Amino acid sequence: MDDEELDAIRRKKLQELQQVQVQTAAQQQYREQVEAQKQTILRQILTPEARERLGRIELAYPELTDSIENQLIALAQSGRVQKVIDDATLRQILERVMPRRREIKIERR
Repeated sequence: MDDEELDAIRRKKLQELQQVQVQTAAQQQYREQVEAQKQTILRQILTPEARERLGRIELAYPELTDSIENQLIALAQSGRVQKVIDDATLRQILERVMPRRREIKIERR
């Protein structure tokens, strides 16, 4: 291989890397934009106490929180949320969707 071929290969590889970086940046920007829209909708339909509870649940069950948030947003967008969801209402919703805890009993003999 001569120098011209190596330079052409390097330029091609550099262009490919730059395209990947641009695509990655665009995807990241899109994810951030979607998350910002999601948080805006949640701020509109949840009281501060309910948002705080949802934040605490996110620490323990992140995948469940995403599901609950998406369901709440879908309800709001379909017009089925008539009033702001308070902490008590959110607790009722969570009781229906949270996994049941198993009680562990230790018996000593």
